[in-house]
Amino acid sequence: MQAEIITIGDEILIGQIVDTNSAFISKELNKIGVSVYQITSVQDEREHILRAFSEANTRSQLVIITGGLGPTKDDVTKHTFCEYFNDVLVKDEKVLKYIEFLFEKYINTPISDLNRQQAMVPSKAEVLHNQHGTAPGMWMEKDGTVFVSLPGVPFEMKELMNLSVIPKIMDTFERPHIIHKTIMTYGLGESAIAEKIEDWENNLPKEIRFAYLPSLGRVRLRLSTKGHDREYLQQFVNSEAKKLYPLIGDIIYGEEEDESIEAGIGKVLAQKGMTLATAESFTGGKIAQQITAIPGASQYFKGTVVSYATETKIQLLGVEPELIAEHSVVSEEVAVAMAKNIKRIIGTDFAIATTGNAGPSKGDSDAEVGTAFIAISTPQRTFAEKFVLGNHRERIVQKGVNKAFELLQKEILNF
Repeated sequence: MQAEIITIGDEILIGQIVDTNSAFISKELNKIGVSVYQITSVQDEREHILRAFSEANTRSQLVIITGGLGPTKDDVTKHTFCEYFNDVLVKDEKVLKYIEFLFEKYINTPISDLNRQQAMVPSKAEVLHNQHGTAPGMWMEKDGTVFVSLPGVPFEMKELMNLSVIPKIMDTFERPHIIHKTIMTYGLGESAIAEKIEDWENNLPKEIRFAYLPSLGRVRLRLSTKGHDREYLQQFVNSEAKKLYPLIGDIIYGEEEDESIEAGIGKVLAQKGMTLATAESFTGGKIAQQITAIPGASQYFKGTVVSYATETKIQLLGVEPELIAEHSVVSEEVAVAMAKNIKRIIGTDFAIATTGNAGPSKGDSDAEVGTAFIAISTPQRTFAEKFVLGNHRERIVQKGVNKAFELLQKEILNF
């Protein structure tokens, strides 16, 4: 089954916001066997929207639209819907009552006629209840193609997708199963991995699609197939994936099933009843940020110190000034001291520490831009490794974060 996504709004086209909605929708559709054929972004302008609808109707059985449903006068999506479906807007009393309820209970500003206008929907549309906002979703059909219109606000769109759209798609359409298996590797680049697994790749069954997904110090290897027997497909993909381990098992650190490495680390720590703290310099708190984005992280993550300045390393983390003077603030010795001290100060089983030069200038160290030391402290030992992470500031930081998680994962699996 084939679908398309259309995003409506100038804010995406001028780069004011990033289109995260399409990524989420694609992922959720893929889980239920719906392949996304195309993603299109158009202006909130009548002719562009009509053309996008018409073209999508010739290619796909399902079209999901986000955006253009706000209360302001420049949002024309519903009127364009009416024109495309030869329909008229009518007031939906249930939607109106819910809008009035939201304003009475949660919104301090008085309700306006523009807000009430959001209760106007095409008469042929099946209204999808939006429990988190004033713009309802809409489900319509033309010439065998289903059109679903959703608000562009991400948390509203996600809730509608999960509670209304996905269940309705599953009830409406016959769909194959789409199976993905992703092997996560680190330490080798895409071309080096390709050389090692060339024979395996050349002998893959034609029913399996294979892709390299490189990303800042790691490469994900994705195997995909689809069909109607889910159990067989899963076994089919698993059997081919297992053949990779004798070839590149030394660089494989896990298999991704919609789970990040930090989420996997969190699960292991929680299961073992162990805890973690971080002391970050050049990574600027991003390690802690990625950990605390996971629900329930407080069970195992106890805190962080972002010791960006040298004096903070001395005053808060207790790194000896003499150690810094002798070895430089960007050094193995300082990274080890940071990790040992944050583990002691917060009282955890494990700790991560980072110190490095992300550029563009050298700062308090003579270390070249891209030089970084990442330390891991465990119940048994503390060590640091040196990395040279390039010369692009954002990439240096994210590579450092990735390397820190990879080092930590190796250690926690030994306990």
